[in-house]
Amino acid sequence: MSLLIDFIDETNEIAQEQQLELEKLMQMAAAMEGINEEAEVSVTFVDNERIQEINKEYRKKDKATDVISFALEEMGEGELAIIGQEMPRVLGDIIISIPKTHEQAKEYGHSFLRELGFLTIHGFLHLLGYDHETEEQEKEMFGKQREILDAYGLKR
Repeated sequence: MSLLIDFIDETNEIAQEQQLELEKLMQMAAAMEGINEEAEVSVTFVDNERIQEINKEYRKKDKATDVISFALEEMGEGELAIIGQEMPRVLGDIIISIPKTHEQAKEYGHSFLRELGFLTIHGFLHLLGYDHETEEQEKEMFGKQREILDAYGLKR
C-alpha cells in the first residue's frame, strides 16, 4: 500500500523535514485505517487570506479557518462512479492555514509540528468519510485522531 502525497507549500514555510514527518504520519494513518490500495492525496499549505477565500467560496463562511478538506470520492447527485480503471484512488485535497497552525500550537501549548500533524490527520480523516457533526461522530473522529497521533509519537 502506498499513499501518494503531493505537498504544495504556497507559504514557503514548511521545511522538507516537516513534510517528510507528515508523509510518514499519513502513511501510518492510512495503514491504521486499512487503506490497502494505492491512493492519492494533496496537502496544500496556505496563508489566512487564501483559506478565507476558499472557506467563503465553498462553505459560505467568510473567515479564516485552520483546515479544509475536499473529498473527491463523495458522490454528488447525478454523478456516476467510474468503475474498472487501474488508477490510484484520489482521496482529495487538504488545505491548511500555516498562520492558524502557529496560533493554535501556541494556544494549546504544544509544538508547531504536533499541531500541523493534528490538522493533517483531521483533514485526512475527513477525506476517509469521518465527520464531527454529532457528538457520537465527534467522539469517534477525535478518538481516531488521538490514537494515530499518539501511535506516531506526536503527543500533546
